[in-house]
Amino acid sequence: MFLALLAAAAIAAGCDLEHPSGRPGCTRALVDALPMNAIQALGTHNSYKMAIAPKEMAFFRKARPKDADTLDYSHRALKEQLDAGARQLEIDVLYDPKPGLYADPLFRKLVPDTTAYDLSPLKKPGLKVLHVQDIDYRSVCPLFTDCLRDIRAWSLAHRDHVPILVIFNLKEGGLQTPGTVKAPEFDAAAMDQIDREIRSVFPESALITPDQVQGKHPTLKAAVAAGGWPTLKAARGRVMFACDCPPGQVARYRGGRKTLEGRVAFVNVDEGSPAAAYITLNEPVEQADRIRAAVKAGLIVRTRADADTWEARKNDTARQAAAFTSGAQYVSTDYMQPDPRFGPYQAKLPGGGAARVSPAR
Repeated sequence: MFLALLAAAAIAAGCDLEHPSGRPGCTRALVDALPMNAIQALGTHNSYKMAIAPKEMAFFRKARPKDADTLDYSHRALKEQLDAGARQLEIDVLYDPKPGLYADPLFRKLVPDTTAYDLSPLKKPGLKVLHVQDIDYRSVCPLFTDCLRDIRAWSLAHRDHVPILVIFNLKEGGLQTPGTVKAPEFDAAAMDQIDREIRSVFPESALITPDQVQGKHPTLKAAVAAGGWPTLKAARGRVMFACDCPPGQVARYRGGRKTLEGRVAFVNVDEGSPAAAYITLNEPVEQADRIRAAVKAGLIVRTRADADTWEARKNDTARQAAAFTSGAQYVSTDYMQPDPRFGPYQAKLPGGGAARVSPAR
């Protein structure tokens, strides 16, 4: 751990960890010696989300204007986000044991809209990807495996990238509105399906898994405290998955395991858990001390630069500044590019590039 801290301190300010310049303090050898949890990179929130169709949004805004504001954002294709420098993606996953559950959205029936969107993938087998069934259902990759294939293809074409974190949320239930669909609970079979679909696209050599990090340590918590994360050299070109899920879902994903033996994904758990290696702390102002402490303890942290379109509408960068200063390894935004309807607000990694040394190291 002490050597890792020395290595991080030796990196020059403004050094792009993905593409070192070769100048003193920014060489490939020096950068590659860093542990992967020493980085800080930008990511996107609900990375799959397309805009709600105009007529559907107008209908929703009349009924629930404040809620409509929070859903009024969208993202480009996953490959385009990665091209632009995103190294963390977030995907909402829904269980669909009898394919087609989400293929006839209520809003599309209530407000016929000429905006083209192909619903046929929602009739196919497999886990589905969308934000709010019946209302905010448009996705750049409606099938989870399609999202995974897009990420894998980009990764193969850019083999030197710093590790990509893919967070997934598991959506259950739904709106308390007549005619809407309730998403089934992720039971044990559904949890196994998540891992099975990920492994159908990513070979073990392309993943960073809990077992790899834990190694011979008794727990994941002990492993990361002892510096168990791979170096950047070993982690380049690979992807790490994390279940950003509430305690009940985390318990179902872990099952009877001591930590996460055999699982693909890390889980969002309290710092004291034996499975503690990743944590979501989305409030960089209120949780600044906790974020910094978690990073110091060896955990990988994701926080947010903005939320619910609020910062973009006001061009308020205070939360963004706090997020980067906190040292969280992955800082998520809805605005890698400005939304011209709102103004110039945009989230950028300080110093540019795809990744820098976390200021909390």
